[in-house]
Amino acid sequence: MTHQHLHTPTHIWQHLFTRASPLHHRANDPSTLTSLFIPTPTTEPTFSSSHSSSMLKTLRLSSSLLRRSLCNRTATHPLASSSSTTRNHLFQATLSPSLYWPYCPHRRPFHSNKVMSMAETSSSGSHKHTNRLAAEHSPYLLQHAHNPVDWYPWGEEAFAEARRRDVPIFLSIGYSTCHWCHVMEVESFEDEDIAKLMNDWFVCIKVDREERPDVDKVYMTFVQALYGGGGWPLSAFLSPDLKPLMGGTYFPPNDKYGRPGFKTILRKVKNAWDNNRDALVKSGTFAIEQLSEALSASASSSKLPDELPQTALRLCADQLSQSYDSQYGGFGSAPKFPRPVEIQLILYNYKKLEDVGIMGEAKQCKKMVIFTLQCMARGGIHDHVGGGFHRYSVDERWHVPHFEKMLYDQGQLANVHLDAFSITRDVYYSSISRDILDYLRRDMIGLEGEIFSAEDADSAEHERSAKKKEGAFYVWTSKEIEDVIGEHATLFKDQYYIKAQGNCDLSRMSDPHNEFKGKNVLIELTDSEALAKKYDLPHEKYLNILGECKEKLFHVRSKRPRPHLDDKVIVSWNGLAISSFARASKILKGEAEGTQYNFPVAGFDPKEYMEVAENAASFIRQHLYDKETHRLQHSFRNGPSKAPAFLDDYAFLISGLLDLYECGGDISWLVWATELQNTQDELFLDREGGGYYNTTGEDDSVLLRVKEDHDGAEPSGNSVSAINLIRLASMLDGKSEYYRQNAEHLLAVFETRLTDMAMAVPLMCCAADMFSVPSRKQVVLVGHKQSLEFDNMLAAAHANYDPNKTVIHIDPTNNEEMEIWEENNSKIALMAKNNLSPDKVVALVCQNFTCSPPVSDPKSLEVLLSKKPTPV
Repeated sequence: MTHQHLHTPTHIWQHLFTRASPLHHRANDPSTLTSLFIPTPTTEPTFSSSHSSSMLKTLRLSSSLLRRSLCNRTATHPLASSSSTTRNHLFQATLSPSLYWPYCPHRRPFHSNKVMSMAETSSSGSHKHTNRLAAEHSPYLLQHAHNPVDWYPWGEEAFAEARRRDVPIFLSIGYSTCHWCHVMEVESFEDEDIAKLMNDWFVCIKVDREERPDVDKVYMTFVQALYGGGGWPLSAFLSPDLKPLMGGTYFPPNDKYGRPGFKTILRKVKNAWDNNRDALVKSGTFAIEQLSEALSASASSSKLPDELPQTALRLCADQLSQSYDSQYGGFGSAPKFPRPVEIQLILYNYKKLEDVGIMGEAKQCKKMVIFTLQCMARGGIHDHVGGGFHRYSVDERWHVPHFEKMLYDQGQLANVHLDAFSITRDVYYSSISRDILDYLRRDMIGLEGEIFSAEDADSAEHERSAKKKEGAFYVWTSKEIEDVIGEHATLFKDQYYIKAQGNCDLSRMSDPHNEFKGKNVLIELTDSEALAKKYDLPHEKYLNILGECKEKLFHVRSKRPRPHLDDKVIVSWNGLAISSFARASKILKGEAEGTQYNFPVAGFDPKEYMEVAENAASFIRQHLYDKETHRLQHSFRNGPSKAPAFLDDYAFLISGLLDLYECGGDISWLVWATELQNTQDELFLDREGGGYYNTTGEDDSVLLRVKEDHDGAEPSGNSVSAINLIRLASMLDGKSEYYRQNAEHLLAVFETRLTDMAMAVPLMCCAADMFSVPSRKQVVLVGHKQSLEFDNMLAAAHANYDPNKTVIHIDPTNNEEMEIWEENNSKIALMAKNNLSPDKVVALVCQNFTCSPPVSDPKSLEVLLSKKPTPV
């Protein structure tokens, strides 16, 4: 396999756009980095752009200054013979060593047990070194507070020191659960000799990319644009005025594989700064200018072509279908990521096809989603013992994961499983959604209802171990299974493919370095009904036994050293989780009465999920929202972060609040959502060019202001915002036209993206089609909200999957609520007054300017909502 795909001007520049929002936590492994650079339909869509290609040619001329100023050495990379083009990369290996890691389709080119325990500072308080990071709140920054490196946090103090000393800045960006960030710390940042070079020659700055995604975006985009890929840890050298000079990702401490190590890089950058500074600074300035121009797209028209929404939806669905793995599920090949926006697009397309009677294609869409969700849930990427999902699998079979758990995955995956349950009414999918949400309730929620960010992949193998190893908390030997489970061990081992020699042998990609020799990652290869028959047990009894076994393993596992918990509270990720908890509170009421649950599912009453959603939203409103300015802060840990909220924070929280209201929450959540939308428009909206910037532009130290569109591991703020605007327009008649105009202008900004590379923006494709729907369905519920009848009618309103539906509920006896509706949608207020009944809840379904006759029982409402739409 070669990398020649990436070494033409067009392809390198394309990565500026396709990687502007890196797939989170994927590329922090150098061996994975190489495989990242092979474009695949799932993860690395590219498109042609004559404008950007010509811009790249100019940028390449500038980059040659950097190349000449550093070193003419040619790397002797193992792939050197595969293509002469490989040697003509923008920068030679001296500038981008991470790109020249010897190719291996797996992760872990060396054993991760080299990584020592770094997640928390020593309780003794005795440290040889302490730097400025000790005063920070970020778990990632605190991990580095006792390095011999004289780290600064991002801020004016560091910038001023670089100007005073007239030296470059070394910028290191990562996050607390990043495996390769830990590796680089142990190898380089804890090394006294390397730290001395860093301190003598540079001002060194540490940034938590989850705390400051705006800073990460600038320098990650630079690295991606020039080198064709990126990841964490991100390592960049900057001028004192913050212009990028060069960058890469993970650097080994010493020269390897014919490429320079970190010490060599430090020396060469120092030499270049001393002897060819003007060329370096001019090149960095020019790069930022070109990137700024390319990433601040504007629409030539505020209108969307009539045929574009349907074309984009169909194109995206076709492209995803072509990349579908019919053998193991998912889209694309290993490593496999659960990219929920892809599943959302396929389900949305399924609904569209079914509504117009194209049943063959609709069934194929449904089949792809169902099979993918089943393969993921049965795979090792799913934590069968404790619930929730890991970040990704290194192999094509969803078996051996990268073991970190991220909140944004849990929220989105819970939602797509809820959608699958709404469509199939199969409790298998509702049980998986509960599995995810119960994991969050059990392990990831703080005392005030705040939801934490992540759990690390690495942990110590036992209490006395000073070293950490990836997956140590999660893997099992066959003997451990036997000792813990006892009489049912054979049954359990059959179900989860447990082997004495270890089971990480299903793919050559699963464990190439034998790190899991003798260890097992639980995976289901055989259907439980077939095994129940083998053991001559009723299926329900068989599942109960499995649940009891998993609970025993859970309690034993709980005594192991836990992975580091990043207890930072991020607004955007909490917004995603609020959405899933709120929706679960109503959709799960559709489970059949008497449904049995097995560990790790707790079997909560669905209304308890609504309490979790409300508590998380309340925490944000209390601790991260300024009621005077109506502005949010981005994150919280021991207090609000210094960083203001970004576009994603507003967009994702607004989306969560709309779900919170529509699923029965107080109208105050809807009011807050409209306030936040006003603030978002004030801070981020490009009123002339259309769309939203990802930052406010108020921080001069952030050199790029980007309009993000890529729907990756997380959806883009613009995609979510477009859907929010469409939903708000269907509720608030007074501002409906304003919201729709902003949504259309936003979509018009990304017209080229929607038509040329739809697969990069699946959620935006859904938004475009939502915008084109002639009349969004409105379900209006009228009655006293505290009654069980009202709750049941709400559940019926949400029972059927329909992304083009809005649920409005109103109690005409509540004067405050009526005032809000009279001010914002007088038609809804009048409808409520005219349909109030003293002893029942009334529901009306309105579409195409016509409302159905009122119904007052849940079954009648479900039937009404299940009717196919009438062509307009």
